[in-house]
This record gives sequence, structure tokens and C-alpha cells, in this order.
Amino acid sequence: MVRISQPPVPPRPPLPGRPAPRVAPEDVPGPSTVGLTWDRAPEDAGADLLGDAWTDERDELPTGALTAVGDDAPPMTAVPDAPGAEATGEPPQDTPSGAPRATGRAGRDMAAAVGVGLGLGAVIIATLLVWRPAFLAVLGVAVLISVVELSGALVKGGHRPPRTPVVVGGLAMLTLAWTRGPSGLVVGFLLTVVAVLLWRLGDGPVGYLRDASAAVFVALYVPLLAGFAVLLLAPDDGVARVLAFIVTVVCSDVGGFAAGVLFGKHPLARSISPKKSWEGLAGSVAACVLVGTLLVTLTFHGPWWGGVLYGVAIALTATLGDLGESLIKRDLGIKDMGDLLPGHGGLMDRMDSLLPSAAVAWLILSAVAPV
Repeated sequence: MVRISQPPVPPRPPLPGRPAPRVAPEDVPGPSTVGLTWDRAPEDAGADLLGDAWTDERDELPTGALTAVGDDAPPMTAVPDAPGAEATGEPPQDTPSGAPRATGRAGRDMAAAVGVGLGLGAVIIATLLVWRPAFLAVLGVAVLISVVELSGALVKGGHRPPRTPVVVGGLAMLTLAWTRGPSGLVVGFLLTVVAVLLWRLGDGPVGYLRDASAAVFVALYVPLLAGFAVLLLAPDDGVARVLAFIVTVVCSDVGGFAAGVLFGKHPLARSISPKKSWEGLAGSVAACVLVGTLLVTLTFHGPWWGGVLYGVAIALTATLGDLGESLIKRDLGIKDMGDLLPGHGGLMDRMDSLLPSAAVAWLILSAVAPV
């Protein structure tokens, strides 16, 4: 409870001809103070104001609430991590009513997340069906934004990767993958590495290995892995291969989310992503195996076991990609790579499971459903 004590009221002067009233020492108000106390259950009485149990991964509200005592005291907001939580008397700015935006057990704004996801999916499908090079343009923009976001996150961690050679080299990798195939993608990556090493020479020897290594990591993580999506698109049935790859990754996310929310009890990697559970991973595998088997057998006329292998591999790589980016963000001390996409974070936060899965999808589909 927030107690806002009123300023002390001085005693009235005595009326003429009457003696001054005597006031007991315990009745004299003390100096004006403003203190914060927290209404808790008895077992939480010794906890701090926010408590050590709060983390950025928790959704539950505390057992108590902040209240104001006094006739003129404004309503206080006491929801951690919400605008206005510093008890300024102002309501949060994210909703008109001042109530915090509900995120549910998923820990994010599901309405915004679903809307953004459907919009991105519509753009991808439209470009694939209308004109395949348009998809390459969309992929190039996504790679550009992701490189900038990841580089900016590394800067917050004390690295200074040169962005220009990575951006230019990344676009060159996508172009060479489209025109020259796998060998062109590899050559483009090697040329990008050389360009990074030469570019960083201009800033002197201090931190050279640190910054150059960070830039090479960005080039490998984003444009090189994205180049495998271009390789998927290159054959005559490339549109079907890209759609199959994206649909399977989406099924991994949806299956893992549903199973984790409904049945998740055993953490998969508590120190990296406390919300991920073994039950969620099982849901991802089940969804990917079902969809992968249908796609491989009906669309590409491959063996059923190839669909099972494809589904299991995509579920594992999508999950590992998500965990890998979570590990990077925790190491850098950030929650999201950016804030471009409402309900998702940055674009890189949506590319994390797609990038490694693109390479695995190309490898397995090339083996079980060769062109």
C-alpha cells in the first residue's frame, strides 16, 4: 500500500482569555513523509518491493497491489515493466484506459503477433506466386534489416562489427546464389569475409579480432543461411519448395506453442529460455512430422520416411535456432533484437528459426526429392 501522509497541521492559537490546550507528546504529528509499503500475503512479508522472483519471462501479477491513502492521492500504477510503473500517478500510455496490455501465457501481445504474422505471410505468398524475383527482393530487404538489427545488438555488447561490407556482401551472396547456385553462395561468403578483414583495418589494431569476428559471425548467421532459401527457389518447382519450408517452420512454432501452453511443465533449457518445455518440443516434432510427410509424399512424390526425416529435422533446427538467438540476447543483456514488428520484436526475432531451417530444408529435400 502506498501511504501518503498529510503535512502536520499546526495547533490553533488559544482564544483570548483561555489557556492553551495541553497536547500529549504522542499526539504531535511527526515530519511529513512519503513511504511505500507492499500489501502481500503473510508469507511474502519479508520480500522486496518487486521481489527476486520477477524476471522478464514471468507473466503473473504479484499477489498484492499498490493503493493510495488520502483524499487527493492520484491512482497509482503498480505493474512491473509497464509504463507508469514507477508510481508517478500517471496511467500507462500503451492503452487508453491505463490498464496494462494483456499478453496471456504466451508473454506477448497475441493479437498484434498474429496480425503481423498473417501480413508477412501474405507478402511472401504473393511474391512467390506472382513473380519469383520479387521474393528475392523481399528476402534482400529482410536480410538488410536483420543485419542492421544484429549488428546493433552486438554494438550494445561492446562489439563494433563493420556493417557496410556485411550488407553489400550479403546482397551479393543472395545474387550469386540465384545466378550461380551453391558455389556462388560460398564464393560470395568468402569474398565478404575478405572485405570485412580489409575494411576493419582502417580503424586500427585495437579490437580488430573482436570486431572482425563479430562481422564474420553476422555474415554467416544472416545472409549465408538466407542464401539457402534462394537455392530452394532456384529449381522449376522452387516455389513449392520454399512454401513447404516456410509452412513446416510455421507448424513447428504453432505446434510447440500450443503444446507448451497446454501441457508444458518440464523446462527444456531453463537458463536460456524458461518458457520452452519438452512438451512444446514434442508438439513441434509431431506437427512437423505430420505436415512434412504430407508435403514430401504428395507434393514432391518422395518416400514417407523422407517426410518423417524432413519434419524431425526442421522441428529440431527451428527450436535450436530459437534457442541460439535467445542465448545471444541473454549474453548481450537485451530482450529483443529490435522493435520493428509489434508483438514479435525485431525482424531478426522472426528469422531466428527460419535461417538454420533453410539450410536443413535444402539439404534434405535435395536428397529425398531431387530435382
